[in-house]
Amino acid sequence: MNYQQTLDYLFGRLPIYQRIGAAAYKADIGNIINAVKHLENPHTQFKSIHIAGTNGKGSTAHMLASILQESGIKVGLYTSPHLKDFRERIKINGELIAKKQVVTFVKENLIFFEKMEFSFFEFTVSMAFDYFAKQKVDIAIIETGLGGRLDSTNIINPELAIITNISLDHTNLLGNTIEKIAKEKAGIIKNETPVIIGRRQKETTSIFKNIAKEKNANLIYASTQKCYASDLKGEYQKENINTVITAIKQLQKQGWAITEDYIEHGLLKTVANTQLLGRWQTLSSNPQIICDTAHNEDGIKEITKQLSNSKYEQLHIVFGTVDDKNLDTILTYLPKNAKYYFCNANILRAMKAVDLKQKSDKHQLKGRIFPSVREALKCAKINANPNDLIFVGGSTFVVAEVV
Repeated sequence: MNYQQTLDYLFGRLPIYQRIGAAAYKADIGNIINAVKHLENPHTQFKSIHIAGTNGKGSTAHMLASILQESGIKVGLYTSPHLKDFRERIKINGELIAKKQVVTFVKENLIFFEKMEFSFFEFTVSMAFDYFAKQKVDIAIIETGLGGRLDSTNIINPELAIITNISLDHTNLLGNTIEKIAKEKAGIIKNETPVIIGRRQKETTSIFKNIAKEKNANLIYASTQKCYASDLKGEYQKENINTVITAIKQLQKQGWAITEDYIEHGLLKTVANTQLLGRWQTLSSNPQIICDTAHNEDGIKEITKQLSNSKYEQLHIVFGTVDDKNLDTILTYLPKNAKYYFCNANILRAMKAVDLKQKSDKHQLKGRIFPSVREALKCAKINANPNDLIFVGGSTFVVAEVV
């Protein structure tokens, strides 16, 4: 197989949550345990940091990776989903895994993985662990897919665990309350391993406290730090930065040589160092076009707050979502003074634009229906004046079609 044939296999033959939703989710870690045994336990051959949470996982992971890179540390980074290139999921010091490495891994392990009926996520986690071990990274930052307790990444024994925050998302899989979701995310807390909590929430405090006590894990809440600048824009990044700095201080206590200069430079060069896309990302100006991958209640609330603090004459919103979200709640947060361009991304899970508009009409969100994200954005550009703002979002998959 060449690289394209390998991708066709991965996307076409294996169940992938991003495309088909809950049908691809496996609520156990049996397959990944068998996989790492087959691969001679690569996850035990490098140090790691494990990150879970509803929002902010990706930004936190990339900022941490950037700071560690600036410190001269060889850093693996595993995140999901990708936006443009499958290889975004697996990086070392900001460099995507080579196409040849992807092809080789699939060729060498195809029979085993097919026999075990692996999911797409299980396959990619295995690939990442194998790659990081063979490349001898100093440390790898590993982001959970969703949940934590039964996530395929949850076989590592990290130096540090981080739980960014908890809000309602994937409720059909993780539970329909903050408390239930918190218990799933808290599954990454390991014995005698410090855990950083990014946001103090009354619904989750006792849950994290009890599980940390049971595991004899040092529970540390992120605290307000001095004002650090970052190339990741958006007010919501302040919370993520506080989480990152709290984590860095813990790593310093463990003996990692990370200076203040490395912290400052790493935060300012997160995008350059890690190639992160889709976080309050400016695509063009005159009119200004911004996209963001926020896609759940808490994320949309933060985006709406950011939009309210932005300067523009008219706001245009290119908006699409998937069909398993609590949309009625999300729509209550969106600004009513915007012109909407309703669309659906090119995936099976996408909510049809006509259905999205019908639901939006009930919330006095007025706009038109478009057959694709690109058509919606094209029309928004035609309608917008130079001092207007066009925002593209509602779903990771909508953003993936414009970055």
